[in-house]
Amino acid sequence: MDASSRVLLELAAREQALDAKIEAARTAAAEQVRAAETQAAQILQEAQARIDAMTAEHEQALDAEVQQIRSQASAQAQTQAQATRERAEGKLTAAIETIMRAVLP
Repeated sequence: MDASSRVLLELAAREQALDAKIEAARTAAAEQVRAAETQAAQILQEAQARIDAMTAEHEQALDAEVQQIRSQASAQAQTQAQATRERAEGKLTAAIETIMRAVLP
């Protein structure tokens, strides 16, 4: 074998070695991409779970606040209604007394 044949064989061997390294690098890169995609999906799932939990917590707090407001409004309305009834009873009693005085000598 002459020198040029050996050089060509050596170059071919180097090319094959480089091709193998390139393929290994591509495979490693693809694995890293898959791992990153998996990690990103997990992060998104965790974020969605947190969002769902925070939304549920907010809705519960809002429901509790609405219930408290309704209870306060109901209590206030009952108090006002009772006060109105008491005033009306007082005026009715006064009106009856006035009528009785006017009718009876």
